[in-house]
Amino acid sequence: MSPNKRFSGVVVPMITPLLEDGSPDTTAVGGLMRLFHTHGLHPLVLGTTGESSSFSKKASYEIMSAAAMAKGVGQCLYAGLVGTVVRNLIKKGNTYLDMGADAVVATLPPYYPLTPEQMIYYFLIMADSLRGPLLVYNIKATTGMSLPLEVIETLSQHPNIMGIKDSERDETRMMTLIDRYKDRPDFAYFCGWGAKGTESLLLGADGIVPSTGNLVPALYERLYAAALAGQVDEANRLQALTDQVASVYQGGLTLGESLAALKCLMHAQGRCGTAMKPPLTLLDTDKSTRILDAYAALLASHPEIA
Repeated sequence: MSPNKRFSGVVVPMITPLLEDGSPDTTAVGGLMRLFHTHGLHPLVLGTTGESSSFSKKASYEIMSAAAMAKGVGQCLYAGLVGTVVRNLIKKGNTYLDMGADAVVATLPPYYPLTPEQMIYYFLIMADSLRGPLLVYNIKATTGMSLPLEVIETLSQHPNIMGIKDSERDETRMMTLIDRYKDRPDFAYFCGWGAKGTESLLLGADGIVPSTGNLVPALYERLYAAALAGQVDEANRLQALTDQVASVYQGGLTLGESLAALKCLMHAQGRCGTAMKPPLTLLDTDKSTRILDAYAALLASHPEIA
C-alpha cells in the first residue's frame, strides 16, 4: 500500500442523484463531492454504481461538470466509461478529462465475448487516444468477461494505463495482483471487492473502491487510516462494521435492486432522491420499509456508524 502513488486511497463509486423527472440532480452531485472531500475520499463518477450506461451524452456531461466544479483540493476525480462504440468512448473520455477528471476508468465493452488479444487491442486503442490517464476496470458481473492476468500485465506496460480496479471475487487473483503491482510506482491496484477491503490494503493494495462509502464515508476514512498505520485490529473491526452496513442494502437483492436500496438509505440521510434511470426501478414499499427498518436497527446497536 503506497499513498505516494499518483492514484491511491478510498475511491467511492458515487451514486448519481436524480430529480423526479430523471434528470441529473447537479446540486446533490456537488453535495456528495464535498462530503467525500471532507473525509479524504475520491469519487468515481458514472461508474456501475452511478448507472453510467443509462445516461445520454448530454446528461453525462452535466453530471461530470457538476462533479468537476465541486472537486476539492487534493481530491482525485475518476470518470467512468462504459459502452461499445470505441470512438464515442474516447471522445467522451477526453471531454471528461478536459472538464477536470484526473483519470478515466473503463470496462470492457459489454456485448461480444472477446479473446485476450481483442481485450488488449481494445484498451490500447483507448490508451493511445486519451489525453490523460486510463485505469482498467475488471467487472465480470456486468461485462460477462474476466481480464486474464497476462492481459493486465501487458496493459500495465503502457505509459498511459496507470492502474486497475478489480471487482472479481477471487482471493487468489487478488493476492497475485497485489503482490505483482504493490511495488510498481507507475501502476496502482484498487480492490473493488467490498468485503476484502481491509485485507487487500494490509496486503499492499493501493486503494479500495467500496460502494458503501456513499452511505458511511466517515467509516472508510477511519478504516483506511487504520490500515495505513498498521492498526490491524481496528481496521478489521471497521471492516466488519462496513460489512454489516453493506448487507442491509445488498443482501438478497440483485445489483440493480441494491443500487435502488442504496439510494433509499441515502434519501433518508437527506443526501439524494430515490429516482432511478430505466431500466432500473424503485424498490417496492415492502422492500424499502424492510431495508430502512434494518438500517435503523443497525444504527441503534452501533451508533458510531451514523
